[in-house]
Amino acid sequence: MDLELRGKRAFVSGSSSGLGKAIALELAAEGCDVVVHGRDRARTEETARLVAEKGVRTAATFGDLADADAGDRVARDTLAALGTVDILVNNCGAVLQMHNPSWDEVPAEEWERSYRVNFIAGLRLAQHFVPGMREQGWGRVINISSTGGSHIAGFMPDYAAPKAAVNNFTGNLSKSLGPHGITVNAVIPGTILTPAVDRWLDELKTQLNWGDDFAENERIYTSEITPQSVKRLGRPREIAVAVALLASPLSGYTNGAAIRVDGGSAQFF
Repeated sequence: MDLELRGKRAFVSGSSSGLGKAIALELAAEGCDVVVHGRDRARTEETARLVAEKGVRTAATFGDLADADAGDRVARDTLAALGTVDILVNNCGAVLQMHNPSWDEVPAEEWERSYRVNFIAGLRLAQHFVPGMREQGWGRVINISSTGGSHIAGFMPDYAAPKAAVNNFTGNLSKSLGPHGITVNAVIPGTILTPAVDRWLDELKTQLNWGDDFAENERIYTSEITPQSVKRLGRPREIAVAVALLASPLSGYTNGAAIRVDGGSAQFF
């Protein structure tokens, strides 16, 4: 299926590895020019090299988007490379407290830091890139959220709360920008096998005294930790395909949506 994305210009935050890398490669495979972003220079440049192999323009940008000055610099470098960003994918995010503390064990300063990483970073990028979209009368903003942002999971509260803010921001921005030809949607992944999730599973393995059988641990996770009807964890490309579809001109009537790609873990519709 031709998603009509050839020649579009995309920025994907946090795209040096994991979900962001899969999204960058999927958009490039559809013909998008893609700016790759990360904090690790070697990983970011390697992903940009793989993007370039798809036959599209690319550039690598570096910086911690939780820092205002670095975020502004990344945005300026991106605009210098692309001219205008047609597609903004706010993928950058992180679980900062991997040992899964309760809400009262996380200092207020760490809550604030989580909001900067998981919410403010994407807001700042939208403020940089949306004016160009509005001027040309077309654009896509796609926010990568989390199942924790739409239901109370009982763990990682300092991560789930800013993801709930992402969901709210998605809806509000969609109302504002829809009349200008810009759609704003969120993708809500379930537990996807990325390096970060590998570390999270290792933490659970220690906390819950799991064995070394991955298939059995996967079964326990999808049955007891995050019950879902599809009894496996997701793969990065399954998220990337959903993002590419939302980025497509063919999805112009989808606005303000939260698309769940979570193996059927939703507690409500």
